[in-house]
Amino acid sequence: GYIPHEEGDLEREGAGLKEPPGVVGWGEQLCELVCVVSHVRVRVLSVGTMAPSYPEVSNFEGNLPPVPGRDGRLIALGIEGSANKVGVGVLLYTPPSTYSILSNPRKTYVAPPGHGFMPRETQKHHQAHIVGLIRTALEQAGLEPSQVDLICYTKGPGMGGPLQSCAICARTLSQLWSVPLVGVNHCVGHIEMGRVATNVHDPVVLYVSGGNTQVIAYSMRRYQIFGETIDIAVGNCLDRFARVIGLSNDPSPGYNIEQLAKSGTKFIELPYAVKGMDVSFSGLLSFIEKEAHRLLKSGEATQADLCYSLQETIFAMLVEITERAMAHCGQNSVLIVGGVGCNKRLQEMMGQMVSDRGGTLCAMDQRYCIDNGAMIAQAGVMQYQHGYETPLEDATVTQRFRTDATEVMWRPDEAQ
Repeated sequence: GYIPHEEGDLEREGAGLKEPPGVVGWGEQLCELVCVVSHVRVRVLSVGTMAPSYPEVSNFEGNLPPVPGRDGRLIALGIEGSANKVGVGVLLYTPPSTYSILSNPRKTYVAPPGHGFMPRETQKHHQAHIVGLIRTALEQAGLEPSQVDLICYTKGPGMGGPLQSCAICARTLSQLWSVPLVGVNHCVGHIEMGRVATNVHDPVVLYVSGGNTQVIAYSMRRYQIFGETIDIAVGNCLDRFARVIGLSNDPSPGYNIEQLAKSGTKFIELPYAVKGMDVSFSGLLSFIEKEAHRLLKSGEATQADLCYSLQETIFAMLVEITERAMAHCGQNSVLIVGGVGCNKRLQEMMGQMVSDRGGTLCAMDQRYCIDNGAMIAQAGVMQYQHGYETPLEDATVTQRFRTDATEVMWRPDEAQ
């Protein structure tokens, strides 16, 4: 799970940058970034403070063509801001198939207790911090703007205002730095980051986050959705329940539920809604919202008991549909991606199921599960390697962008 430490504190405080007083002059900030960063001395930051180390992944696919750039090498800058996190990642691709994350700072908008993050406030937050994050990312990577070969940004899905803020930034930098632009599907970015970070080639993917719950497998150049939520996402269910019992949003509601659930001892039976390959969380949420106050007031259960029961029920549903997808696809590995994928209990339950089937579970920590810029750069580089660019006039955003709507041109027709 997410463990607050130096990197996490910097994440919530804007990667060590002082928060601007407002968002006035945001366009001027972008111009200032281009004009100033290239003329200042780049600081090399020490590992373990503001420049966490990242693994280098070699020989991942092996079939990717060379890309335009310096001797085939390419430096991509990815911008992510589809929800309450805004991040900028710098990725170095070295032929034939080596990817290195040079920097990956991000900042989280934390809503007041009892409230979710609203589009307008989240948009203002991203506008206030995107320029500082780009500066930090370049400094951590030891690069200047002139060394960036590609700009990648999240095209969707996500919240309209935050997406638009980051797309405007990406379009501006693309024009000012005279580099190509690639729009990336947010969901595909999660999958590709997971495949590279864990070095797994063709897993069944469980994608669980605040806005998405999907079981996915690759087929016919698409990440096909074999099962999904038919109402609200798992992360949204957890976040809303956290507000019901008054848990803080810092660092995240899901993390706080996870920690509280560890001390739960009594299991409260909750509605279990698996419908074929799909799941439903809205009825379960309505039930526990209604019962929580009664159970707490009467002393029949504690907050910890409720969190424990909610996690066990929801995660059992997810494990069931994932196992069914494994059987259908004939796969023996599972990759968990998305912010909820950080949850250690989910990883433990999924790991037990996969182990019983003689398979392998691939899971990641908060550096890669949670929304970040490097995952957008990763997917963008793979698209760019196969000749895909986003023309400026098409560099828009969309709140609805299905995982299976993106052609996965960088993978073979049939998984190998």
